[in-house]
Amino acid sequence: MMTLKYQYQLFMLALGFFSRIPVPASIPYSEERMNQAGRYFALVGLLLGSLCALVYGLASSVLPASVAIIIMMVFSLMLTGAFHEDGLTDMADGIGGGMTLERRLTIMKDSRIGTYGASALVMVLLGKYVLLSELVKFEQIATFIIVAYTLSRAVAASLIYDMPYVSDADASKSKPLAQQQSKLELTVLLATGVVPCLLLSLPVAFTLVAVIIVFRFLFKRWLLERIGGFTGDCLGAAQQLSELLIYLTLIAWMVNGA
Repeated sequence: MMTLKYQYQLFMLALGFFSRIPVPASIPYSEERMNQAGRYFALVGLLLGSLCALVYGLASSVLPASVAIIIMMVFSLMLTGAFHEDGLTDMADGIGGGMTLERRLTIMKDSRIGTYGASALVMVLLGKYVLLSELVKFEQIATFIIVAYTLSRAVAASLIYDMPYVSDADASKSKPLAQQQSKLELTVLLATGVVPCLLLSLPVAFTLVAVIIVFRFLFKRWLLERIGGFTGDCLGAAQQLSELLIYLTLIAWMVNGA
């Protein structure tokens, strides 16, 4: 089951699940395959980040940087169907508005958006715009986008490895990914997530990885305390928050002349 054809099929499943990019209808599907496809979550992020960087580059060649950023952000939302942003809002509503575990999980399944979710969504989108507006001042903006998209998805999917799944799998959009990852899948995921960091200087790359490790530890601990594990919405929130943290860390390096 380790042939190139099989791995290609797994990647296509991951691409179809985590983005709106069309994939061949002939790709075989099963819950086992979909679960294994999680190993390519970061690779999907690499592709999405590259496309977004390309869109920014094209837009910025004829438009002001601020307009190009908005265009890229809209393109990104369309590319993923706001998949991760939706998870962030649901998690914020559930954990922010629920006083018990059962209530928090119930709120997360509600498709309606509440005050906590709306506030989180506005702040994250605004945060991305502000941070990217600072990063475009530097020549490596395309690299920054690719690194952020790839590494943030790696840390989000890695939470599946050592955390219990606490939602109703039958009603969850992340049901195929709810099973525990194997060490091989985790290794592929993390290796893919870290490799783009090598496009940066080694001190910056090491700092990013260290910051993400700390974030993962704290976020995991927080989720365990709040809901006793993770849901698919929590993975989306992890991706969004870690992406912001990566941008923030890069800015800290750049503005200090690193």
